[in-house]
Amino acid sequence: MVENIFNLIPHRPPFVMIGKLLFADGLSTRTSYRVSPDNLFVANGIWNEAGLLENIAQTVAAGAGYIAKERNEAVQVGFIGAVKNFMVMALPRVGDELITETTITGAVFNMVLVTGDIRHNNTLIASCEMNIFIGPQS
Repeated sequence: MVENIFNLIPHRPPFVMIGKLLFADGLSTRTSYRVSPDNLFVANGIWNEAGLLENIAQTVAAGAGYIAKERNEAVQVGFIGAVKNFMVMALPRVGDELITETTITGAVFNMVLVTGDIRHNNTLIASCEMNIFIGPQS
C-alpha cells in the first residue's frame, strides 16, 4: 500500500480524486478514496459523475506511476481520450470510502484501453471503459 500518492500521479490539489494506492501490478490497479466535503465535484453532499470518471482515470495513473517508479522512470501524464459504457448505479456521499479497480485490456502506441469499477461497501456503484493517452510529463 502507498499512502503518499503524490509521488505517483501528476495531479495536485484540488484536483486529486484518489487517496491511497492499494495494489498495482502493471495491468490491474486498486485505489481507495474517501469522498471529501471540499472536493471540486461535491454538491449538496453528493459526489457527481465527473468525479467518478476522474477517480477511474487517476487510478490508472497511480498504477502507471507506481510501475514507473519501480523502474526508475519518470511518471507520465495521461489524458482521457474516450469513455464508453459509463454506468452509474449510485452516486457516493461525502464520507463514503470508495474502492476503485482498473484493468488494462489493451494498448496501441501511446493509448491504453481500460475498464474501471468503483465500489462502496462491496457494491458496484459505477463502471466504464476508457481510452487514456499517455505521454511524458512536461
